[in-house]
Amino acid sequence: MKITDLTTTAVSLPLAEPLGNATATIHQFSCIVVDLVTDEGLRGENLIFTIRPEQVKLLDSMVHVLRDAVIGRDPDDTGAFWADAWRRINFIGFTGVSIMGISAIDGAMWDLRAKRAGLSISRMLGRCRETIPAYASGGLWLTQDIPSLVRQAEGFVAAGFKAMKLRLAGRIDVDLPRVKAVRAAIGSDIGLMIDANQALDVDAAIKLGDALAPLDIAWFEEPVPAHALEDSAKVARALRMPIASGENEYTRYGFRRMIETGAASVLMPDLQRVGGVTEFARVGALAASFDLPISSHLFPEMSLQLLAHVPTAHSLEYVEWFAPLYEEKIKLVDGTAQIPDAPGWGMSLDRDAIHRHAL
Repeated sequence: MKITDLTTTAVSLPLAEPLGNATATIHQFSCIVVDLVTDEGLRGENLIFTIRPEQVKLLDSMVHVLRDAVIGRDPDDTGAFWADAWRRINFIGFTGVSIMGISAIDGAMWDLRAKRAGLSISRMLGRCRETIPAYASGGLWLTQDIPSLVRQAEGFVAAGFKAMKLRLAGRIDVDLPRVKAVRAAIGSDIGLMIDANQALDVDAAIKLGDALAPLDIAWFEEPVPAHALEDSAKVARALRMPIASGENEYTRYGFRRMIETGAASVLMPDLQRVGGVTEFARVGALAASFDLPISSHLFPEMSLQLLAHVPTAHSLEYVEWFAPLYEEKIKLVDGTAQIPDAPGWGMSLDRDAIHRHAL
């Protein structure tokens, strides 16, 4: 079996209400659906996205730049593709959109090879679990006032979630009353994560972390700019709460530096930025060698397969942003996600929905 074609489809998912954090206000998601087709008619699929519609053409172009690295390959040759694509991006760099292009094709190849074998990707990799705790991450935004935060937090608890994440403004006078209100609403048995989205410097992060520590914070996510690993390490050493980071990190080399500097104690690889299934699995093995927990960033429908495999997987970031593009929904029972076992990703993109949302 050989891969004979690569196609892409751009789609737009407008949001009913904008989502606001400390660094951006999001009005829509612009996605690229990637399809690989073999000479036997089997199709592998994947999805990548951007929050800025003007960037979707850049993502699409990068995928097609790597077309020659995948056409003619056996779907099982994911490692060979990855190594070849890595060499091809040497001149333009090993982070950013070049890695996103690799991730897009790599994931579609894994979907293909798993379908060919009649197995889910997690079965191909080797499963460690059948379920994973999920935390609610699709709400508690800066654009919401305190009554809205409280109502939504109570709704998450009623839906069975045992943990949730709240976005910070990066100011004690703003954040402390908001976090206090949510903690009071959900009680002491529910996990509460906070996310600064890289908005702070070291001193401000430590002061804010100290102010919020009595509220039993499960983790403090991206308190400082993601590239400033030494600064993140300073914050980690100063605070009692775990620091989570990694959604903006690229490849196993980036995560190795995170671990070496002590920048975070919870690692959060993103399937699009880390380098796809191949590299996520490598990061998972690296994390396991240091007994560091892994919590995926976004892409819940696909990340489930990797969390089933990684020995130290901790939790699934649950959002419903891409759900309109899928035929199936993630099955949640009391805040725990069931890991699907159908061949490939375990879930399938809805071609009618893609057609409706196509740009």
